[in-house]
Amino acid sequence: MASNEAVRRLRPAALALALGGLLAGCSLAPTYKTPVVPVPAAYKEGTGLWTRAAPADMSSRGDWWTMFNDPELDKLEQLLDANSPSLAMALARYERASAFESEARSGLFPHLGVGGGTSDDRQSNNRPLRGSNQPNEYDDDSAQFGAGYEFDLWGRIRNEVAAGHAQAQAAQADLASAKLSLEAQLANQYIQLRGYDFQAKILQSSLKAYQQGLTLTRNRMQGGIASGLSVARAQNQLSDAHAQIDEVAAQRALTEHAIATLIGVPAPDFALPASQQKIPAPTIPASVPSTLLQRRPDIAAAERRTFAANADIGVARAAFFPDIGISGMYGWQDTGEGNLFSFGNRTWALGPFVSLPLFDGGLRRARARQAHAEFDEASAQYRLTVLDAFEQVEDNLALFTRLTHEAHDEDAAASSALAAQQIATNRYTEGIINYLDVVTAQTAYLNAERAAQQVRTRRLQASVALVRALGGGWKVAMLEKPPAKL
Repeated sequence: MASNEAVRRLRPAALALALGGLLAGCSLAPTYKTPVVPVPAAYKEGTGLWTRAAPADMSSRGDWWTMFNDPELDKLEQLLDANSPSLAMALARYERASAFESEARSGLFPHLGVGGGTSDDRQSNNRPLRGSNQPNEYDDDSAQFGAGYEFDLWGRIRNEVAAGHAQAQAAQADLASAKLSLEAQLANQYIQLRGYDFQAKILQSSLKAYQQGLTLTRNRMQGGIASGLSVARAQNQLSDAHAQIDEVAAQRALTEHAIATLIGVPAPDFALPASQQKIPAPTIPASVPSTLLQRRPDIAAAERRTFAANADIGVARAAFFPDIGISGMYGWQDTGEGNLFSFGNRTWALGPFVSLPLFDGGLRRARARQAHAEFDEASAQYRLTVLDAFEQVEDNLALFTRLTHEAHDEDAAASSALAAQQIATNRYTEGIINYLDVVTAQTAYLNAERAAQQVRTRRLQASVALVRALGGGWKVAMLEKPPAKL
């Protein structure tokens, strides 16, 4: 008889377990499909000035800045990866998303706990249903184990886990995107600083010529050959060159301070010696347009957030169905007068539970509409991110191409201006022309030489922007493993 009674008592729990096993594979999330974006067959810009990447070139090129062959830049980029506060913040955001995924995953497992307590109690003389032989005061000691498990019949928990995993992957891609962005920003700043070094060299060279011109003009004025107007023009030109040198020095200092902040070093403790070592323009292997979707971390992040929003629809739909689970407890209870853990003091409970709100004022329907709207927003954001990526590649291919031609033309213009300056100086020395012609020729040469250097700097920066637009050395397979700690 006792055996049959035990079977009868366990029957609800057995039925709940069977029902849970039967429906465990159910999910109410829509079948996910990556939003469709038109992908061009080829890039329009940059023909002949960049190299189509071969399959072997699609491997990770994490240290992409080494293509500039500059040891100082290599060292700075390594400091950035190790010390950047911005990267540390992005890593913390990834860790937070990863912890949320683990939190959601915990719902797939039973929850176990222990509890216990001891108390001295007094009951009211007029407590309802109080027996006549019950004492006024008594002790209450208890100890118990508890367990509970909710069957994921409608896929709510699994969809929460899937959404959490996708959000963690998106945060990991955000980290890669932030890393690539900061590395490109540092390379840009470094190239700009070296550009200022060349600007200073050009100005210093012109300064010597202007000083010689002023000395020559003063001597000619003392000999009655030149006028005071020519001396004033020479002095004005020299003073203006000094002012330009000061401006370049100021801009270089600001750039140096920005580099210090990027690599996590206080600006007063950081200095980069001047250098006129030329940075060669790299040959950039560009992938075909279709592979751009796999090589941009921001595209990967947008796609993962779209997936997470799709899973959240399943979570919202599951709220319309009952929560079903099973809970159990085993323990001991005693009045404090005997052995708490004796056989007679045992207590237990086991059975299923069901919960379903009957009226919520439209709360669940509103949340379902919200989930659908968030999916539509994430899908549109993904498409926009892809279109922006193609635009950025085309922009920087066009810029790199045009600046290549412009650099050639500016170099030719500077060579012609130098020849004109030499002719004007010689003719002034011979007394054929006045000093205004010399000033005009020297100013034209200085402007042409500085313009040529500025174009070379911009071309190098365009190559950095192009590498960033192409995703650097990143690829979507990196989402399958956690990021390296900074």
